[in-house]
Amino acid sequence: MKLSVHGAAQTVTGSKHLLALENGKQILLDCGMYQGMGKDTHSLNSHFGFDPSKVDYVLLSHAHIDHSGLIPRLVKNGFRGKIYCTAPTLDLCKIMLLDSAYIQQADTRFVNKRRTNQRKPLIKPLYTVEDAEKSLKFFVSVPFDREKKLDASSSFNFTHNGHILGSATINLTIIESEKTKRLTFTGDLGRYDTPLFRDPQSFPQADYILCESTYGNRLHDHLDQASQDLLEIIIHTCSEKKGKLVIPAFSLGRTQEIVYMLNKLDLYGLLPGIKVYVDSPLAVNATKITKKHVLQLNHKIQKFTKERPDPFGFDNLIYINNKEESQEINSTSTPCVIISASGMAEAGRVKHHIIHNIGNAANTILLVGYAEPLSLAGRLGNRAKQVTIFGEKHTVNAEIKSIDAFSAHGDYKEMIQYLLCQNPSLVQKMFLVHGEKEAQEHFKSELKAVGFNNIYIPSLHDSYYL
Repeated sequence: MKLSVHGAAQTVTGSKHLLALENGKQILLDCGMYQGMGKDTHSLNSHFGFDPSKVDYVLLSHAHIDHSGLIPRLVKNGFRGKIYCTAPTLDLCKIMLLDSAYIQQADTRFVNKRRTNQRKPLIKPLYTVEDAEKSLKFFVSVPFDREKKLDASSSFNFTHNGHILGSATINLTIIESEKTKRLTFTGDLGRYDTPLFRDPQSFPQADYILCESTYGNRLHDHLDQASQDLLEIIIHTCSEKKGKLVIPAFSLGRTQEIVYMLNKLDLYGLLPGIKVYVDSPLAVNATKITKKHVLQLNHKIQKFTKERPDPFGFDNLIYINNKEESQEINSTSTPCVIISASGMAEAGRVKHHIIHNIGNAANTILLVGYAEPLSLAGRLGNRAKQVTIFGEKHTVNAEIKSIDAFSAHGDYKEMIQYLLCQNPSLVQKMFLVHGEKEAQEHFKSELKAVGFNNIYIPSLHDSYYL
């Protein structure tokens, strides 16, 4: 079989890995969208590097757009196979892919108004809402820890990896030339002892491993510290400076984690009496789905619901449902917390909140997760003094803060803890994907130190025979 890496190669978005089997079948692991790659983003998302019509199956690790976001375009360009994922991932993709299409169409209209005035060629969205709806017909859900046959010579199962609701490590068993080969794709690995999600689960011995490496050179603070840091930033911004706190946060996972943390602070009487707005239609829907699958979450949530039945709701928390309510937040100077998507501040309502608040030193923009360096959140995190949003330049007067402990990705020690369920001497090859080159090089050296060898760092469209 041949493995080809068509995304997330020395970068942290666009996950796409193609397996071409000896029997002619093709299996695509994830079909993610590139995000935050500057002027190259649209071009990278427009070209797969393979023929979608020849792919037989898609195995999807989780619902984040950098792993699922090009599925509608895959179908639009000829894919007619089956897309396998867990039940929570399917429920989440039903809202996330439609939201992605809607945002693309809305942002395209916004940008094309400017391009028309500038007499520049108009651009088209990667896909439409109709394309997204069509793609959902190809999804099939599979329970965790249940073997699923693809054909006579290949099967897979999903195991929990602790990243977000429904996220899974994919474990493939493939028989070729009367030899059994086992390949594991970790997807995005979560952390241990998190507020919401189960710990990553050990997986069967593999011959080949595709492993994420986002934080291959970083160690996180403990999440208990994140709660204290968040509280201090809220008090500093909203109580002391009388400003607004804007938090760009992914609608799925990060938003629910922050809301749950604020709920606990409110329960203990620590949160100031200010309004907290969740301004993302996707986050509102993702929270409803998280409640639906609450039994997939960890024991801490189950225990908390005995004191507060709704882990994602409290008196001063307001979920925004329409554009008028969103605009109203920016029409007042009342101190508040605004949690809005997207996490990299590359799309969605958060860009408008940043525009309205970035020029005031009383306000704070809090970054709570990884951001591509070229994304808006990445540029703010690198302390740019001026940023361009929707083609207009804005001076950065607001305070820029960050809390790294919120990451849904394991650091390099947590990833090694996860991988040591394996006998390293039996792993023939390991491929590091979904990480920047510097992080991958460090992670590679740490993996070698615990016995893993034959570790590769693929470039885009590299292929390997297994």
